[in-house]
Amino acid sequence: MAEQYFQAQPSAQSRERRIQVQLGETSLRFFTDNATFSKEHLDEGSRILLEALPPLGGRVADLGCGWGPIGCFAAAKNPEAELLLLDVNQRAAELARRNILENGLKNAAARAGDGSTQLPEGLSAVLTNPPIRAGKKQMYGLFAAAERALLPGGRLYVVIRKNQGAPSAQAYLEGLFERVERVAREKGFWVLCCTKAQETKDATEGGGEHEAG
Repeated sequence: MAEQYFQAQPSAQSRERRIQVQLGETSLRFFTDNATFSKEHLDEGSRILLEALPPLGGRVADLGCGWGPIGCFAAAKNPEAELLLLDVNQRAAELARRNILENGLKNAAARAGDGSTQLPEGLSAVLTNPPIRAGKKQMYGLFAAAERALLPGGRLYVVIRKNQGAPSAQAYLEGLFERVERVAREKGFWVLCCTKAQETKDATEGGGEHEAG
């Protein structure tokens, strides 16, 4: 049975390749390898997600980054943002690190880690093409972790095929986030923008109860 790209320590024999990816006016070079997602080209879902993104700033995470196309293009297009690329697959995370260096991206870093437990807090945005084949439980765990890590008003951008669970994923996300919008729909893929609620006002602010004097 073939190894899945979301395994932490893939044992498949390494066979690196180099590819060039053009997205709009930006062209980047990447190393890819066996036991990583879409090793031969930029997959359609990631392309659609990248083309749907608005300008980004602050601290941004690429959750389940693979060899790094989403995070690297986001870093290249948003030099003021600080990108963290995170993947449980150690081979993929190492490729993402190399691809950051290969493209001279000073505003990005990559590391191996479980996104459901190791996503740092204080993020303005999270970007993800989630691991559908890992199963709904794991995928929804990543969505919940993203919501916890985001600042109030921060946004999660998710790309998912309609026939691979986009409607049910949207319903789940609507239970986590204040607002969920479908910002792109192309070739069977949906891009969802999920906005975290702003902090509620302190209960004592302007409305505290006082004893009658």
